[in-house]
Amino acid sequence: MNEEETEAEYFSKDFEWETLKHEVESNPSFQYHLLPFNSSQRQHEIEDSKAWQRFHVRHSSGKFFKERRYLLKEFPELVSCGDFSRVLEVGCGNGSSVIPILRGNKNVIVYACDCSAETLQKAKEVADDAANIVSVQYRFKPFCCDFALSGFPKWLFCNSCKLAKKRFSSDVRETRTVDVNGSYSLEEDGCCIGGVDFVTLIFTLSAVPLQRMPTALLECFSVLKPGGLLFFRDYGLYDMTMLRFEPDKRVGFREYVRSDGTRSYFFCLDTVRDLFVGAGFIELELEYCCVKSMNRRKRKSMQRVWVHGKFQKPI
Repeated sequence: MNEEETEAEYFSKDFEWETLKHEVESNPSFQYHLLPFNSSQRQHEIEDSKAWQRFHVRHSSGKFFKERRYLLKEFPELVSCGDFSRVLEVGCGNGSSVIPILRGNKNVIVYACDCSAETLQKAKEVADDAANIVSVQYRFKPFCCDFALSGFPKWLFCNSCKLAKKRFSSDVRETRTVDVNGSYSLEEDGCCIGGVDFVTLIFTLSAVPLQRMPTALLECFSVLKPGGLLFFRDYGLYDMTMLRFEPDKRVGFREYVRSDGTRSYFFCLDTVRDLFVGAGFIELELEYCCVKSMNRRKRKSMQRVWVHGKFQKPI
């Protein structure tokens, strides 16, 4: 079955979030999720990064993730943007967001970063093997980076280079350098790229410790060109996943750690708004996506909550 025959649909309102909020907050079994959290004991950020590296190695087959084809309908600008527009996918994993973007727009250039070099190699292999992707070797540029801990590399957004204003062309050479940890990064010979037109944060910010989120978003703001857009999708408050966490998995208010050491935060709209506006963004869209999904094996309906956001860097 080809891509056209399996085109994904985009739903956002199977139920009202306020109704779910009332159900959760009036249920005694969920009261521990609402309690204040006071603790000076937090995992070190480097441990968070290593936990995600182990996670991606464990799921390196790619079968754990499905292509997020709905993104092109949720964020149609990724399809309608001009030729050779640059997209930065932050926390790309095995490429579940990258592949639909490359397929949906045959002229877009996707820079993709992740904290795991092994995962980036897998994403590159998946992209190389994917059908119906034109010139993927020129349009997909992965590099290793933990943006919340070390920030983005200077070549990605430095505007001091005169060559940064030039559009991407096939005669721009690129090199990959290996750091002391065995990770590789991408650099373009002779110039920086001068920023990107779009940034996608798809289920990435929730994995960042809450206290590091403002700095992480400032990095995203810096790498965007004036007028550029950031597309956000992540876990929403009272999502089914949050309600399944046991009390001992809480590591902060609305912040949890899984048994494998990976972290997850669950956002309300006010928190998202404060974070992005505080980083300098202009809010264009912000809402809960409330979707019912069915576990066919258990014949159980699940209420999923995500936050959808679209933000712009001022011109």
